[in-house]
Amino acid sequence: MSKYAGEEVLVVRRALLEEVGMFHGILTENIDPVIARLLDPQNHFFMDRATAEDDPTHKQLIPYCVFRCGDRILHYTRGKAGGESRLHAKISVGVGGHINPIDTGDGRVGPEAYFAAVSRELEEELIIVSKRTSRIIALLNDDSNPVGQVHLGIVHLVDLDSDDVASREDALTDLCFTPLAELRGELFERLETWSQHCIAHLADHAY
Repeated sequence: MSKYAGEEVLVVRRALLEEVGMFHGILTENIDPVIARLLDPQNHFFMDRATAEDDPTHKQLIPYCVFRCGDRILHYTRGKAGGESRLHAKISVGVGGHINPIDTGDGRVGPEAYFAAVSRELEEELIIVSKRTSRIIALLNDDSNPVGQVHLGIVHLVDLDSDDVASREDALTDLCFTPLAELRGELFERLETWSQHCIAHLADHAY
């Protein structure tokens, strides 16, 4: 039986991304209309996750939240309890996950369902005591590897007043904050691909 048995995830057709403008890595310019297209209920639907993981003609939408406290970025090591075995033992700066049918409860659709998924994922994965502000800063696409070929990231930058954050899940281990310069330097090669894109972008741009 598949480890994803019974799970459904929100996807868009790759053709939609090609229509609005295929890109590689981080996209920051004119992303609002692209996100509006992605989150339009007419342009996305739920697919069996086991099927979606091996179907590059569709992209699973993934909120990818990067937490910052001052000049330090939250990161963790992906444990074996995580759903994506291809990323185990990699260092990640992104917290988030798939959008599931549960996020459409109470009649939520489109952006409302998406942001409900963001809130649910953060609540499931982290204990956050600090006040925070959040904004979407980029889209992220990387077709250079099998994981990236079937996922599309929506990057949120979350600024925290303090580093009082803890993990709720075994999949997020060795949680800590490290200066951006160190992540861009000696730790860079240990980061998962999406995290490399985010760290390189943050190191080169002021937010």
